Amino acid sequence: MTSRWVFGFVFLTCAALLGVAFYMEHVMGLAPCPLCWLQRFAFMGAGLVSLIAFLHGPAEIGCRIYGFLLVITSGAGVGIAGRQLWLQNLPADQVPACGPSVDYLLQALPWLDVLKTALRGTGDCAEVVWRFLGLSIPGWTAVFFAGLVLVGLAMLFCPRWFGHKLQN
Repeated sequence: MTSRWVFGFVFLTCAALLGVAFYMEHVMGLAPCPLCWLQRFAFMGAGLVSLIAFLHGPAEIGCRIYGFLLVITSGAGVGIAGRQLWLQNLPADQVPACGPSVDYLLQALPWLDVLKTALRGTGDCAEVVWRFLGLSIPGWTAVFFAGLVLVGLAMLFCPRWFGHKLQN
């Protein structure tokens, strides 16, 4: 399997996961919290990197660069999902208060303040509204982000696995 097709598969995976997120929001009625939005952006970033890599069909050095970018975007996603999992596992008396909606934040605050507020998380982020096989939504996103980090690391450090010859 070439790196081009691996990146294509990663793009399709990210697109499918974003589709699931929008299904959960618009069909199941689960309102995304600020950290959920940031996880969506991380999937969008990983998907965009992978789409560009798929279209480019990179050689070894390009494979390494796209692998690095995939590690960065997916690593950010792991961190954001980890923050939400931490909030979900706090004792009830330590959970932060619920905050305003993302729409309100975007209208009322500068973009960097919205990002800082979102990264802190709110009581909404600590609420577990859905589980599958014992994992909440951020638990599953952490699993997928970790998988994408591993793919990115493979692209970065082992391009030979994908048909690229190392140059001296």
